[in-house]
Amino acid sequence: MTPQSICVYCASSSRVEHCYSNAAYNLGALLAREDILLVTGGGNQGLMRAVEDGTLDAGGKATGVIPQFMVEQKWNHTGLTELRITKDMHSRKQLMAELSDAVIALPGGCGTMEELCEIITWKQLGLYLNPIVILNINGYYDHLIAQLEKAIEQHFMGKIHGNIWSVAATPEEALDQIRNTPQWNPEIRKYAAL
Repeated sequence: MTPQSICVYCASSSRVEHCYSNAAYNLGALLAREDILLVTGGGNQGLMRAVEDGTLDAGGKATGVIPQFMVEQKWNHTGLTELRITKDMHSRKQLMAELSDAVIALPGGCGTMEELCEIITWKQLGLYLNPIVILNINGYYDHLIAQLEKAIEQHFMGKIHGNIWSVAATPEEALDQIRNTPQWNPEIRKYAAL
């Protein structure tokens, strides 16, 4: 598939090593060069800011989706192409998914990992059919990937569910995987109950 928009989950922490923020910025610039709309959580710090600035600096478009309480705290990026304000975190995640043709998860903390696990669950249930790529910069997600594989190995997930996500080491590889991932069949939801 050729995506028109990609949702990027990522950290809002600004204290992380430069290899992560560099990868985020490069991903944003790559999306701009490919004329792909970036959809993010709309924040003004950390990897979120880096991926947004990468897109904007390269002449691309970035849509942020952020809940009202975060805007009140002035946590939103003020230079985005579009800012969509939601009533809460749940509607934020729903709208980010609705606006995207694919998801890439950059490194992040609990919020990022929660978003990633939720979208994996939605795909398992046939609620989200688009590609999901874990961008495993510097081996950051090695343990999470191992845990997902363990869940399959010990039958908490079906073997077929290992096809829900793919893992990439670079932004370019992530985009290639999105382009080469077949559409998910919603009929696979019958395997959600093992």
